Amino acid sequence: MKGVVIKSTGSWFTVLDENGRQINCKLKGRFRIKGIKTTNPIAVGDKVEFDIAEDEKIGLITKILPRHNHIIRKSTKLSKVSHIIAANIDLALLIVTIKEPEISPGLIDRFLVTAEAYHITSAIVFNKIDIYGDVDFDKLQKYEAIYRAAGYQTFRVSALTGENIDMLKEVIRDKICLFSGASGTGKSALINVIEPGLKLKVGDISTYHLKGRHTTTFPEMHKLTGGGFIIDTPGIREFGLVEFRKEEIAERFPEMRAFMHDCQFNNCTHIHEPRCAVKAAVENGKIAASRYESYLRIYNDDYLDKELWEWE
Repeated sequence: MKGVVIKSTGSWFTVLDENGRQINCKLKGRFRIKGIKTTNPIAVGDKVEFDIAEDEKIGLITKILPRHNHIIRKSTKLSKVSHIIAANIDLALLIVTIKEPEISPGLIDRFLVTAEAYHITSAIVFNKIDIYGDVDFDKLQKYEAIYRAAGYQTFRVSALTGENIDMLKEVIRDKICLFSGASGTGKSALINVIEPGLKLKVGDISTYHLKGRHTTTFPEMHKLTGGGFIIDTPGIREFGLVEFRKEEIAERFPEMRAFMHDCQFNNCTHIHEPRCAVKAAVENGKIAASRYESYLRIYNDDYLDKELWEWE
């Protein structure tokens, strides 16, 4: 039998089979000794083959089917071991707010760089537009211009009023979508509006407006009545990078990638070399200065040794 893993709680996995049934499964022990250097050889979103035990209540996962992508973080308990967050993702949505909590461009850029590295299409959702003032909307327009110029879709929504939710539903329809964001951005509230029957736990409405509270403790995949799935993840407060080489970083910025092959040197770092096409594009306003500054911080600071996801 075949199915997709929609929940993992350590040694147990919930698999949604091809007939829509949810089967509690265990993993064959041999998978744990095949040199997989992660705490979890199977992740939410993995497609698997499994057998049903004689009592027809418990399944045994016998095979993990090939992934077309996945995303990882550093294990919180084992610092030198990675943890797979999710697999087979069609679209990664980063939920952000201009205020309450204040937007973090550094987190946005590191999220997008990581999604690029794992070949995952990503977009930015600006939530809580119902509480924005004129100054906030001015900031929003600037951020939208920066990220749209880099090739990313952006959306304005309100989980509280439902504004533009229908548009977002169309974007995620029939896709496997990863929802991520810092605690307080209203991610759980947004998912509840998209799929009311889920009734995910969120903070009080006053908390939603001030700082929010996300009670998800591990990624979980939810089927949507309109087609597709949402992978809900815990709130993130830091987003460093692992398994990156410095020379790869520029490739993960689409707007830099468009110019870098015109540099004088093939191994240009886009920092100090002469006749650098990327630096020229920044000076000419074709690459946003804030994005280039993010590149410099990632390149020069020790992000490459930090964890990929640090949960709240």
